[in-house]
Amino acid sequence: MEVWDIYAEAVEEYKAKNFDAALKFLDEIKKIAPGYRKAHMLEAYIWRDLENDVKIFDALNRLMPLLDPADPDQEGLISYSLSLFAGACRSLGLAEESVKFAVLSAERFKDNHDSCDEQGNAIFAAALAEDFSAADFQKLYDKYKKYLSDIKPYPKKFHNHKRIRVGFLSGDFRIHPVMKWAWALIFKLDKKFFETYCYSSVGKYDVVTEYIIKNVENWRDISELKDAQAAQVIRNDEIDILFDLSGHTSGNRIRVAAYRPATVQISGVGFINSTGLECFDYFLSDVYCAGNSEKYFTEKLLCLPHSHICFEPSEKLEVGDVPSLKKNFVTFGCFNQFGKITDSILLVWKRILDALPNSRLILKNKLLKSDDGKTFVCNRLKKLGIDVARIDLRGTSGNYLREYDDVDIALDTYPYTGGVTTCEALHMGVPVISLYGDKHGTRVGYSILKNVGLDELAVKSYDDYIKIAVTLAGDKELLKILRKNLRGMMTKSPLMNPEIYIRDVQEALLKIF
Repeated sequence: MEVWDIYAEAVEEYKAKNFDAALKFLDEIKKIAPGYRKAHMLEAYIWRDLENDVKIFDALNRLMPLLDPADPDQEGLISYSLSLFAGACRSLGLAEESVKFAVLSAERFKDNHDSCDEQGNAIFAAALAEDFSAADFQKLYDKYKKYLSDIKPYPKKFHNHKRIRVGFLSGDFRIHPVMKWAWALIFKLDKKFFETYCYSSVGKYDVVTEYIIKNVENWRDISELKDAQAAQVIRNDEIDILFDLSGHTSGNRIRVAAYRPATVQISGVGFINSTGLECFDYFLSDVYCAGNSEKYFTEKLLCLPHSHICFEPSEKLEVGDVPSLKKNFVTFGCFNQFGKITDSILLVWKRILDALPNSRLILKNKLLKSDDGKTFVCNRLKKLGIDVARIDLRGTSGNYLREYDDVDIALDTYPYTGGVTTCEALHMGVPVISLYGDKHGTRVGYSILKNVGLDELAVKSYDDYIKIAVTLAGDKELLKILRKNLRGMMTKSPLMNPEIYIRDVQEALLKIF
């Protein structure tokens, strides 16, 4: 068989989701024609579908030297390979590389919609990096705006409705972390004053989607509509306030908002930083998250007096006992995605482990589902001088909340802190130590802890982070008290009080409108 015939067989097996068979054909091609570019690209797609970012990274590293940017026939191949490479880098904690390749991918695509997606990925990845300044973000925003040149915004129009029409725009009306924060916002607005609309880009419905469809006042499926068509739907509904719940996260419809179909437009909840776009008038925040982060925003910060999110747990499992009381050693844990874990924070965790020689650390995330992911993480830990024998590497699982029974103290990431992960840890009785700075995204943990009444666990420096972790680890009585009382503290706080939250939100919405 010729190379292209073998490749055709691999493609057919891939389409049928017979991935092992497809990979065998690709192995044949590598032996007889190692420079066959499409084979490496198809391999990357297979590993993407199998959620193995290490293998994607490896396949694309083999492909990249074979690409010729000057060859117009390779344009599509280069664009998509850069996009995949950017995504793999982000998942592997290589934030700066992810930004670089996402920007290059955006420049290669001919369609502005694709370019916006890629440039948005760059903006998201930049939030994971430690050294991006306000000026660096602005450069990324400026490039994004160039890909909106095909959009002509509607003129601002005011309506005279009996109730203020609030529309929520999202691709995450499904089982998704954002819904654990946006539930009260979607369902609890006072129907005497507000009428709610949901504009959904969810491709595949699940039980959460079905519940929302049945219980929200107005549901609009815009998943199959082009940006201009979706914007027209919102315009026809005469929406007074459009609330984007996605920002630059996956599946967003920012280009729809760029048409300015609503009178007032807000972003927030689903993304921790500015969209960088003038089509949004406001960004929902709170007094703790906002701090002095205005210089990072193009939107005006709409600061609530308590929490800008309201946590709704998906499960209410019983809180377990303090594990160190049985094991006689303290176990730290971080269940955040590996892409949030920088070398700097790993070195901080190393200093904590060094200060407590019998302690352990659990890392649990999607990357660690595969042996390749575990090997990648182990190599990174070893490079930093961390004893991997003291690290328990766990992949994601359906019963992940129950695994907080093995954790005494949770360690937050920086600069992209945990959000829903932090809320879930606290709800399971596990105290969380968080570091914060001047960027909005670094202050989410601080806001959560402040609202719960544990702001002494939010610190401004790595040294303080280490100090509080070591001190708390040595106070078994305090760990017992926190394990017993944290859920109650959360439940009584503004973080889980929909009445307080909705009152604050409604006052803010009425004020700006």
